[in-house]
Amino acid sequence: MIPWWGWAILAALLGLAEMHAPGGYLIWIALGAALTAAVDAVYHVSVTAQVVIMMLASCVSCFAGYFVYRHTDRRQPDAAMLNQRDALLVGERGVVCSDIVHGEGKVRLGDTVWLAEGPNLPTGTAVIVKSVHRARVRVRPVDAAFGQASHSEAP
Repeated sequence: MIPWWGWAILAALLGLAEMHAPGGYLIWIALGAALTAAVDAVYHVSVTAQVVIMMLASCVSCFAGYFVYRHTDRRQPDAAMLNQRDALLVGERGVVCSDIVHGEGKVRLGDTVWLAEGPNLPTGTAVIVKSVHRARVRVRPVDAAFGQASHSEAP
């Protein structure tokens, strides 16, 4: 006969393994072992009944876990951009730190200086990023009166 605390130890070990192993289903099997421990502690069932309870409880909890993970595994917009961090620069505001002459210059976005393409602009001009192409940002000046990008300038 397996004592109830044996099932509790198994549940704890499976829960610990879940923290260290990739996956997501060991916790639901651990829940089945914990339920088996609780039933055995209260009713003192036979080994056969314990194994059946463990199997049924694990199957039910894994099935429930499927629905839990199905709703929480939806990708967030930031997660979809994980390997495209440069695309997050679109819409950012910056300042020209090296004159943009003949369509090329440098802008400061946050604490980083980027190579920039855009209309001829003097140092200190506020700009907004319209697109990113490789290691260059394409910018337009910000209209000082409204704080919005000027649409009269070509990229």
